[in-house]
Amino acid sequence: MTRTLTPRWLQRLLALSLLAPALAFAQERPWPDGAQLVLSFSMQFETGGQPEGAESPFSASPLPKGYPDLPANTWFDYGHKEGLWRLLDLWDRTGIKVTSHVVGEAALKHPELVKAIAQRGHEVAAHGMRWADSYNLSYAQEKQFIGDGVDAVQKLTGQRSVGYNANWLRRSRNTLKVLQDLNFTYHIDDVSRDEPFVTLVRGKKFAVVPYTLRNNDIVLIEGRHFSAEQFYQQLVLEFDRLYAEGASRRRMMSVSLHDRIGGTPAMVEAVERFIRYAQSHPKVSFMRKDRIAQIVLTEKHPLIDNSEAAYND
Repeated sequence: MTRTLTPRWLQRLLALSLLAPALAFAQERPWPDGAQLVLSFSMQFETGGQPEGAESPFSASPLPKGYPDLPANTWFDYGHKEGLWRLLDLWDRTGIKVTSHVVGEAALKHPELVKAIAQRGHEVAAHGMRWADSYNLSYAQEKQFIGDGVDAVQKLTGQRSVGYNANWLRRSRNTLKVLQDLNFTYHIDDVSRDEPFVTLVRGKKFAVVPYTLRNNDIVLIEGRHFSAEQFYQQLVLEFDRLYAEGASRRRMMSVSLHDRIGGTPAMVEAVERFIRYAQSHPKVSFMRKDRIAQIVLTEKHPLIDNSEAAYND
């Protein structure tokens, strides 16, 4: 039986043809400065904006109506008394800038804190006027709910929010159109991809910078009772996989920390260890979400996903 050998030049040509889609992807939408992976931290500022009876470690044994849950209130208070200040110091030590989604009422109750966030160079993004559901509001009600929160923060910081995060990501069918009316450029209430993308709202580009439930302290620490060490290991495993994939395609890693959870001593220790680990790798960038949105909105060939077109026309 005669064996047919493929010439080496043809083997190389075939190999290149198989790699072409991945190479084209990387060349078409590279990160600035050739970054292999971009990390983006969310610092949720909610303390003071929560309603009576909001979810807490005490929720499994709620008090009868009419009785204030004072211990639960102190759990939330930790966010503005300790947690956010500790996180701000962490960002200073590691030299990174983050996005803080701020509840309007929380900012009004703790103006010195929201001012410090802005003054230290972090993005102040919107999180509604109150920590409350908005998916069931009318168009006009939702516009006021979001707009009032933006106005409250802007009066204190001089910074007008361009990014939005709904309570528990539960936006309405009108949310993106409302955000467009209020001159927002992006939202994060999407967990469908590990990279930012563009969707069309009334025919115009609007950025989506995906959030995370995997690297999220309220889900893992409070919900699944991870230790700080387990949270660190989760971040490292996520980083390693996305960093490897980033050699051939655009990848983004999102991490979410809440004032009263991510700002505890053990969690800040774990997060700092992770940041140092990530910084030990070449071609790793840390970006605010408004910067990521700007990148995808201004590039010539963005990734476009119109899977929610029925709501955005």
